[in-house]
Amino acid sequence: MHDSFPRYVDFQPKVPVWCVTPERRGCLHRFFDTSPISPSGRYLALFQMPFEDRQPDPGDVGHIVVIDLESGTDAVVAETRGWEPQMGANLNWGGNDHELFFNDVDTDTWEPFAWKLDPLTGDKQRMGGIVYHASPDGKWLIAANMATMRKTQPGYGVAVPPDIVGRSIGPVDNDGFWLTDTQTGETRLILSLVDAFARADPPIRLDNPDTYELYGFHSKFNPQSDRLMLSIRGYPVTDEPLWDAFGRGHNDVRFAWVTMTLDGSELHCAVGPEEWVKGGHHATWFPDGQRISMNLNIDREGLRFVQVNADGSGLRTMLEKTPGSGHPTVHQDNSHVLTDTYTLEKTSFGDGTIPLRWIDLKSGREDVLVRINTQQPCKDSVMRVDPHPAWDRTWRYVTFNAFVDGTRRVYVADMKDIL
Repeated sequence: MHDSFPRYVDFQPKVPVWCVTPERRGCLHRFFDTSPISPSGRYLALFQMPFEDRQPDPGDVGHIVVIDLESGTDAVVAETRGWEPQMGANLNWGGNDHELFFNDVDTDTWEPFAWKLDPLTGDKQRMGGIVYHASPDGKWLIAANMATMRKTQPGYGVAVPPDIVGRSIGPVDNDGFWLTDTQTGETRLILSLVDAFARADPPIRLDNPDTYELYGFHSKFNPQSDRLMLSIRGYPVTDEPLWDAFGRGHNDVRFAWVTMTLDGSELHCAVGPEEWVKGGHHATWFPDGQRISMNLNIDREGLRFVQVNADGSGLRTMLEKTPGSGHPTVHQDNSHVLTDTYTLEKTSFGDGTIPLRWIDLKSGREDVLVRINTQQPCKDSVMRVDPHPAWDRTWRYVTFNAFVDGTRRVYVADMKDIL
């Protein structure tokens, strides 16, 4: 860390923490399952919003910023019209520091697509598909339809004019999840919604799926780059097209996570609607790439941290009494969970500040590593500031978002002393 990055010292953090955006407003890193720190550890890639008081209109321009952690310098390396306020432009590093992927939108056709950018030279290549998550080895991109993601929940895809977006009623064969080869840029539909419902074992247990609008949402490679977990959401068909079904009638939305290999085999519904209906959120891979962690109200006694195998077997709590929250990840030591908290969850401090929670899975001991503010003045929940704590590839550094001194800022914590 260059000495120009100021230390964060409020509430006496238990680990060293630096603000890496002291001079830039409106910055965020992507999500809790992807680090903005480059494979070498030298650079950090962020999205900078042009405003913080409203959702983007189609065509609004945001910026891709790369920070040199060694020199303390930063620069805008690209602009994009393919973003929303929770995930920005879905920035993902590839296999090395010369591969940075992000979304854009062709405003002549309103077609979303991804760029592969070398932020060190400025060279870039247009991909035939879009990016939600890049495989850690940099060979592949996976994404659902980014334009329809706002049908169930805004904030995670791209903004295009609503009147050009069609409806996907029932399991269809022309919508689902696309895999893009980052060398050639070629893309293909790796899993259609009709195949997901027809082939998953165990199946997706949704009564009368033909009466639902169904869309892909999250999509994630495991750390080994050889398996996918894919999120499918649906809500009952309405007479008129519906947007933000999640916000308008959360209890009507149904969720499922399916897993599969990249050749389309071993297709399983790992967590189906019958479990999600109890209440839960934020699933991701264990470091071993064979198990999934998430928050789930598994016994209807409040959220708990749970785990499940990729084939849907072995669903169980990790800790019986410890409440779940935020965006949990299991450390590669398999002995600790790191997570944050939403400001409205019981594990928050109730004053706009939230903890980064460090929980020992063997003893149940919990430490507050950092306490920081994430409450912001915009009343639109889509504009909320989620910390999204994300480990770098060495499992030492954690990047997270916060709202400090009137703007979104990004922080890096060094976890060395507690590991």
